[in-house]
Amino acid sequence: MTQLDVRLEAPEPGDGASAEGMRAKGLNGNSVGLMGSAVIGVSTVAPVYCLTSTLGSTAGEVGLQMPAVFLAGFLPMLLVAFAYRELNKAMPDCGTSFTWTVQAFGPRVGWMCGWGLVIATIIVLSNLAGVATSYFWLLAGEITGSAAVADLDGNKFVHIVTCLALIAIATVISYRGMTATKGLQYALVALQLVVLAVFVAMAFSKAGSADLPTSADFSWSWLNPFAVQSFAAFTAGLSLSIFMYWGWDACLTANEETSGSSRTPGRAALVAMIVLVGSYLATGVAAQMVVGSGDQGLGLANPDTSDNVFAALAGPVMGPGLGVLLFVAVLASAAASLQTTFIPVARTVLAMSTYEALPASYARVHPRFRTPGRATVTAGIATGVFYTVMTLVSEHVLVDTIYALGLMICFYYALTAFACAWYFRADLLRSGRDLMFKGLFPVVGGGLLAAVFVKTLADMWDPAYGSGSSVLGVGSVFVIGVGLLALGVVIMCVMRRRSPAFFRGEVLTRSTPALIAED
Repeated sequence: MTQLDVRLEAPEPGDGASAEGMRAKGLNGNSVGLMGSAVIGVSTVAPVYCLTSTLGSTAGEVGLQMPAVFLAGFLPMLLVAFAYRELNKAMPDCGTSFTWTVQAFGPRVGWMCGWGLVIATIIVLSNLAGVATSYFWLLAGEITGSAAVADLDGNKFVHIVTCLALIAIATVISYRGMTATKGLQYALVALQLVVLAVFVAMAFSKAGSADLPTSADFSWSWLNPFAVQSFAAFTAGLSLSIFMYWGWDACLTANEETSGSSRTPGRAALVAMIVLVGSYLATGVAAQMVVGSGDQGLGLANPDTSDNVFAALAGPVMGPGLGVLLFVAVLASAAASLQTTFIPVARTVLAMSTYEALPASYARVHPRFRTPGRATVTAGIATGVFYTVMTLVSEHVLVDTIYALGLMICFYYALTAFACAWYFRADLLRSGRDLMFKGLFPVVGGGLLAAVFVKTLADMWDPAYGSGSSVLGVGSVFVIGVGLLALGVVIMCVMRRRSPAFFRGEVLTRSTPALIAED
């Protein structure tokens, strides 16, 4: 066992490279390289799953300007990614947003930032499991040629049981460690990108066909965000676009298990972001060219198919033979992401527990697999409970939780971006690079996300926002989003009584003693 020796180390003035109070957590170090880290980022985002879930919703909000909104969503994410990179260089800690915002702004802001990440991940896990379940039965129906088998997904009991089974399998795999399915993750990510490339190529070739009367001719105006009909529509579409990039920071939460932990995860995040924006733009343009963005027929915004676009387009675009590959790709995307998405939530909970912000039992690392076992299992249970409850309460849970997720993402990404500028405030005038990457980019990225957060918060009060469902006259998206943040405040108040040292700033601050590992 490694013992920890506490000693005071005063940081140099303006020393952005200091990492005061960092604690070793017993994770499996040097188990992931640059390529593996980038694959984790892409896999966690699950590009094929994101596209089938949100292409229709985004087209419904902004019409033919969907590609422009994809670019607009990429900009703040890229700027925030630079903030993550700089913070990770100084503090390669698996707590990422939680740890960094605690050291920049103090324990309360840091705790809520960590909560935002955790609850956003739970929402994503539940949606991933739901999509994986739907495509499991759709694929089973295609393989067996039985409409009755495919229709089993419409049976609420069968759907929930299948979904819980998939969550349980993903939990077990994650419990055994990131390297347990390393080869499989490479294969699944490659499968997603190859099938997307085939879909894009076939969509371009069939655009304008008489068999697809809703096709649209390409126009460069599709890339003009100022052509969106209203600012409310733009922010709604932007919120969905931001959701589509969420998950790249999983590269950073695996930093303590990555070779070159201070630099490799940041580089991997940028690689993942480039792959994602290229995939989204190509698929969005191709989909609009082949079926348009209207709400009739195969149009992307058709409410009958907008929640699951690829299920409607697989046959018409790729044909009955190759169309099955699109079903396989969506299932593979959701299943792969379901497993890797446990990485950020389990490791954030591990870090919060290690620094006494959550009960100590969550700081346990499995002696053989060297994973946060209890945190992983708890995340799996929370995901299953959340999805089951929301499915029974609301028929539009998938749409509304995705809209609510955008709020959570903006919340904790913006806080992390601002934390970067504040943490490195003494470094900003040292060089043009420091000013740009540690100050200007993070502040602009965080500001854009904060603006989307505020505007979305105001818009989602209206029941028409999202699926159109409401609770006591208030939009269900507002109830889900604000209710989950409020739940975080309640839990934080409880933990403040149980762990007063952390909330007094005695455990993790820039000026606290460093914990030096010694053999």
